[in-house]
Amino acid sequence: MVQQLTLKALAEQAGCSESLLSKVEGGHATPSLATLHRLALALDTNIAALVSGPVANVTPVQRASERPSVRFPSAQQPAGRRGHTGSSIMLERLVVPGPGQLLQGDIHVLEPLARSDEQISHAGEELGYVLEGELELTLGSECYRLQAGDSFYFPSTEPHSYRNPGDCITRVLWINTPPTF
Repeated sequence: MVQQLTLKALAEQAGCSESLLSKVEGGHATPSLATLHRLALALDTNIAALVSGPVANVTPVQRASERPSVRFPSAQQPAGRRGHTGSSIMLERLVVPGPGQLLQGDIHVLEPLARSDEQISHAGEELGYVLEGELELTLGSECYRLQAGDSFYFPSTEPHSYRNPGDCITRVLWINTPPTF
């Protein structure tokens, strides 16, 4: 859906600055996942529609060697954790997001100490499986520490965030419905 919004109006609805939007639009900045989520809500769409190119893949199979990925900067690390600033979260697309899809699957790859911003909530459900490393999943005020082999499920309306508390890469198979990222 095309929204007729000025940068100023969009910035106000998404809770960010016009300057940031201008930099993102010009390819000079990459917004965090939380900022993208707020932008998607303001534009009545989802993050996948904002960051993915046109759907070119018409086959039901996605080869590992052709898997597209999207990288997002991590939230700022607490002071005193030197050497880990600039950590990122990368989403490896299991399938290229397309219009009308009910499910979205990604492998979330978190560098050491990478974290999402503030908690977000939205319509839908989420299911995940920790493939490698450690994941700290925060649902509302509850914090869960998961290891490789652990899984989770929660309604997306529950405010949630996550981080890699360890010193190694964390990989999480993450399924959303409806597509969010």
